[in-house]
Amino acid sequence: MAKLPDKTITSALNLQRRLLEGIDAAKAAESAIFEQSGETDATATVLDQLQNSAERLREPYSRLYTLLLRIAEAQPASSAMLDLLYRSIEQGQAALDASAASVQEAKRDWNIL
Repeated sequence: MAKLPDKTITSALNLQRRLLEGIDAAKAAESAIFEQSGETDATATVLDQLQNSAERLREPYSRLYTLLLRIAEAQPASSAMLDLLYRSIEQGQAALDASAASVQEAKRDWNIL
């Protein structure tokens, strides 16, 4: 593996874990709202939003996994690859923040604890 700082590796792996937790939270809220109210005109929008939130987190999760693996296999990793990793961490965090806000709003609106 190209020698990445431990802080970068830890940051990427922690973000992957939080992205996975975010996917789980979005799908759990979607399931709870569906079980509580079914799929109606009133719930259709929020169910779609929660599904989209989970989907938006899959991309950065997969990208981080792929980049870390490619960097480990590349000897040495290119600076472009490393830059892509750093940008992916930033973008993944932004996606996670946006998704968390959407999930919290849906849970609040539909009284899901």
